[in-house]
Amino acid sequence: MKKFSVLVFSLLAILSRQTRAEFTAANCRELGFIKTQLMCSNCEKLDDFGLETLKPHCKQCCTQDQQPAAQRTYAKAILEVCTCKFRAYPQIQAFIQSGRPAKFPNLQIKYVRGLDPIVKLLDSSGKVQETLSITKWNTDTVEEFFETHLAKEGKEGGKSSYSVVEDADDDDDDYLRTNRI
Repeated sequence: MKKFSVLVFSLLAILSRQTRAEFTAANCRELGFIKTQLMCSNCEKLDDFGLETLKPHCKQCCTQDQQPAAQRTYAKAILEVCTCKFRAYPQIQAFIQSGRPAKFPNLQIKYVRGLDPIVKLLDSSGKVQETLSITKWNTDTVEEFFETHLAKEGKEGGKSSYSVVEDADDDDDDYLRTNRI
């Protein structure tokens, strides 16, 4: 019984120390959080899903949101990808082949042989400001990113400038033809 009370006491001491201090990256990983990628604003959303019990640990593992970065918008974006990599990145393929790119007239899709999917963000003069790897992003994340970070343009006659080629008459889904030399 004495060993049990010592174990309980030491467990309580550890827990009280961890609740007062921020968790390390290893502690957060054990709890299922990735400290470097978890934003504190996401912890607030746990209540919406009935996960209030995770909120204290989430708050100790999160990174404070940077408002200026979230507000930053770019005049144009180029999504570069190789169609030969579509099997490895089906979420990017789904985004490109869906109607979602049509929502963004200042998005250009460029096929570059052998390239993993990236997004280049350009300013109004056409200079690349940032380059981001989107290999781990899902379709919704790609769309949400463009909604947040691309400058809104007025619709000019309903035309869009994205470069996905879709033939309405052609039922052939051979997207590799865009990478032929």
